[in-house]
Amino acid sequence: MIQKLLFIFLLCTCLSGYSQITGLVTNSDNEPLPYVNIYLKNSTTGTTTNGDGNYSLSLSKAGTYTVVFQFLGYTTKELEVRIDQYPYELNTVLTEETTSLDEIIVDTKGNPADRIIREVINKKPEILKKQNAYTAHFYSRGLWRVENAPEKFLGQKIGDLGGGLDSTRTGIVYLSETISKIAYQAPDDFKETITASKVSGNDNGFSFNSAQEADYSFYNNTLEINSQLVSPIADNAFRYYSYKLVGAFREGKKLINKIEVTPKRKNDRIFEGIIYVVEEDWQLYGADLKTTGTAIQVPFVEELVFKHNFKYDAEKELWIKISQSIDFSFKLLGFGGNGRFTAVYSNYNFEPQFDRTSFTNEVLSFQPEANKKDSLFWQKIRPVPLTLEERSDYVVKDSLQEIRDSKPYKDSIDGVNNKFSLADPLLGYTYNNTYERWRVGYKSPLPELRFNTVQGFNAKAGLFYNTWTEDYKQATYANLDANYGIDDDRLRFTGSLTKRFNRSSNRTMGLLGGTKVQQFNAREPISTLINSVATLFWERNYMKVYELDYARLFYSEELFNGFKFYANASYEKRSPLFNTTDQVWIKNRIDYTSNNPLAPNDSSTPAIQTHQLGKLNARAVINFDQKYMSYPDGKFNIGESKYPTLTLNIEQTFAASISDFNFTQFAAQLKQEFDISNKGSFGYNLRGGTFFNSDNISFVDYQHFSGNQTRINLEGKHLNGFNLLPYYDFSTNNSYFEGHLEHNFKGFILGKIPGIRALNANFILGSHSLITHENKPYYEFSAGIGNLGFGKLKFLRIDYVRSINGPNTDGVFVFGLSF
Repeated sequence: MIQKLLFIFLLCTCLSGYSQITGLVTNSDNEPLPYVNIYLKNSTTGTTTNGDGNYSLSLSKAGTYTVVFQFLGYTTKELEVRIDQYPYELNTVLTEETTSLDEIIVDTKGNPADRIIREVINKKPEILKKQNAYTAHFYSRGLWRVENAPEKFLGQKIGDLGGGLDSTRTGIVYLSETISKIAYQAPDDFKETITASKVSGNDNGFSFNSAQEADYSFYNNTLEINSQLVSPIADNAFRYYSYKLVGAFREGKKLINKIEVTPKRKNDRIFEGIIYVVEEDWQLYGADLKTTGTAIQVPFVEELVFKHNFKYDAEKELWIKISQSIDFSFKLLGFGGNGRFTAVYSNYNFEPQFDRTSFTNEVLSFQPEANKKDSLFWQKIRPVPLTLEERSDYVVKDSLQEIRDSKPYKDSIDGVNNKFSLADPLLGYTYNNTYERWRVGYKSPLPELRFNTVQGFNAKAGLFYNTWTEDYKQATYANLDANYGIDDDRLRFTGSLTKRFNRSSNRTMGLLGGTKVQQFNAREPISTLINSVATLFWERNYMKVYELDYARLFYSEELFNGFKFYANASYEKRSPLFNTTDQVWIKNRIDYTSNNPLAPNDSSTPAIQTHQLGKLNARAVINFDQKYMSYPDGKFNIGESKYPTLTLNIEQTFAASISDFNFTQFAAQLKQEFDISNKGSFGYNLRGGTFFNSDNISFVDYQHFSGNQTRINLEGKHLNGFNLLPYYDFSTNNSYFEGHLEHNFKGFILGKIPGIRALNANFILGSHSLITHENKPYYEFSAGIGNLGFGKLKFLRIDYVRSINGPNTDGVFVFGLSF
């Protein structure tokens, strides 16, 4: 059946005719040339060949045209054709360019390539000014292939990834296209309106290809690809690159210089390859540059190859980008793959009439029915023809979609996945009803087995249920958990019910409650796993807890763009807990401290009085100038911003069983992270607050801080907490301020030191401070190395930390994670 559908599709493609020039571009050895630029001379109409060397160029009417074929490394070819009927077939052969240095005056006192690059750098401000505002049409295609994919990844079944994998676990797992209109105005105004979107195997899907995220320009000093990579024509490029003029050729009257770009240091954040520069215009004619996963610090990425092609606009005296491709390959844990992102730009207008309403914080939107265009529409408008592989993927997955959406198919898949195994009681079990869109399951106690001195060995088991709508806009979650401690012989239950109403404002409401063992610091600075190890092996029972009976109603929503509101109201009963066990696996010279953080050597005095109260908490998170993308099924905020995020919080207790326990607290926070060119990233987190009517409140309601006494920081919260601060020594019921600063140089320093740069490690400086009413100021200063590890797994970090007004003034090493 699938083969017949594919044959019919290909036959229709061959027979259907629109106002198009079609053909095949090959080299002198009759090999197809992929991604050749083809455009009409003196116009903005253009396209590229696909991976098989085929192209399709749309025209508005019959007539005489000059078709230009341009490909880096080959001589540009112009063919004049008279077209009276369509489709018109125009095949051509391109010959490799003949490079020569004879026409170039070589200055024996210097490197001619250096002279050319300096001219380009000097010309950049003028070029950027000419491109500071424009509109254009944009086409994109994204494709991912996977090879030798495992049946499971990190313990989870991955299936056949939507029908993309064949019997060898190889194939296309993602293929999508978009047609859009884009608008840009310097320095950072951008708008994209997608008029057509197509995702293979999902006739209701929306492509995540974005023109803004694909907007890489080597005219910028740096290109952000996880790290900030230095452009070969950056203002400071000579610090990072060496250049060699390897040839020159002519395109018409223009002389094109071919320059080889070589990094001076292997592990810098750089590119290597070839750039083509137009003599006297001092602009890019093309670029063929690559970088690696090492450079961008994504180890499982093997290589990224960027190809940019430009054409001349005589009116603007500007070489404008008409196509871009990004090839990538990756490998991780025994399997890998590759792919390509293709972009074609056309119909530029460098004199748009923008006004105040032209740009908003919405940077991407979809026109109605953008994902409902049929194959005839795409066949007519698609500027880059599909390859045979891509055509096959569309036909196969689209035919499979109807089958896979059917009840019999989903029931059959669920029947396989829902089979109960002997390991399920130990690891957990989930029963899915995919067609009806619900699941129910059981959480095993084994993964949650922990130890503390209050409960002894304890574990949590539970049941959960969730359901969702077809478009995932709405979802409901419910769970019931039971926690049992062996030594205190207590069974405690907690439960929750949560409803998400939409994915635009993400309105969410929920109810939760029960009885649980709660850390005095509700931010839980010490993980239960680390506490278990520290307690059993080193007799360091840092975690201090009390018993909490509670019922809480919460609500959250983005009320308008950039303004998120969170609120909850709760009833709480707090009761003290005491140590019930002195079990230890490795006996040390110390004894367990008590469960009273205020009196660690007093095991009989409770940390708090038993009491009840009501609590209201309201929090506003303000993201100034929040950019976002509007998809038909939801709103997606863009995390990066040139402004900090402001958080305002108010906490109010009332109706306390002990009247002195009623209080008010106000708090505010400023937080931001941003890149500083190629010199790494800087982040800060400033937080402060004050209490009212709080002289005699319960220790539970003090402001506690994210301390650390374990020498291990596995949470990676380097901007949210301290490395050496005791967990409760600085807790306060008065005014307070804490500040966290960190700069990650991302190879800017260590990448320049011979020998050490082979590690591809990051040098990190940090500073932390805490000021409270009762204590002297506390400070920490740290110097660390991140991106350490083995092979492609590099997520370790080591910091040397010294504190002032703390217990570790001599300095210690802290081991942690850095993702």
